[in-house]
Amino acid sequence: MRSGNPVLKSETFDAAFTGERMTINGTINKTAILLSLCLITAIYTWGLFYTSKDPATIMPYVWVGGIGGFALAILTVIKLEWVAITAPIYALVEGLLVGGVSAMFEVKYPGIVLQAVFLTFGTMACMLVAYRTGLIKATENFKLGVVAATGGIFLLYIVSFVLSFFGIHIGFIHEGGTFGILFSVFVVVIAALNLVLDFDFIREGVEQGAPKKMEWYGAFALTVTLVWLYLEILRLLGKLRK
Repeated sequence: MRSGNPVLKSETFDAAFTGERMTINGTINKTAILLSLCLITAIYTWGLFYTSKDPATIMPYVWVGGIGGFALAILTVIKLEWVAITAPIYALVEGLLVGGVSAMFEVKYPGIVLQAVFLTFGTMACMLVAYRTGLIKATENFKLGVVAATGGIFLLYIVSFVLSFFGIHIGFIHEGGTFGILFSVFVVVIAALNLVLDFDFIREGVEQGAPKKMEWYGAFALTVTLVWLYLEILRLLGKLRK
């Protein structure tokens, strides 16, 4: 069993155990908790920016959110037994990034954040319907394709980040133009397809009788994908506004 989401792996549900079992409702509830925590800190950095009108005011929070969120995601994958603690902390830290980036986009393109939010949850709803009705099936080849595309995007972003320290910028990632817009559309599609793989992974966990704590892990995985999808939709809308 594979997942395009890098925080999910096939070995996660393999161990035998006794006790309370993972449920779909439990995972949904914990996802709502994580998204709420993310919203709390997002509102904080949003408010800071709108008070100061100076990006420098929130940039330290944005960096903490980006780097700290990535570090906590890796820690959660490595130390699965800590997921009930690290997942909420991840959501709080990631909210700093989401709020800061959203505020800067909103000032430049009024109304863009609300559009991105609706499109993100609308996309999630469509992917869930497509998965539940069998319109999109998470076959092994499908999973491998999404995994490969996700890994390629992640690698490209890492290379772009490193090159930026040397004054080298990969234009189509951040700038507009036809190629830049097409690239963002491709990334949004891949992020959306990750949701399908996450739904499938969580379903299999429930069917296999995974332990109750895996609800936190499933919720964490969905939050990671939703944050990524939201930021990519925000980037795409920004390019289209240009």
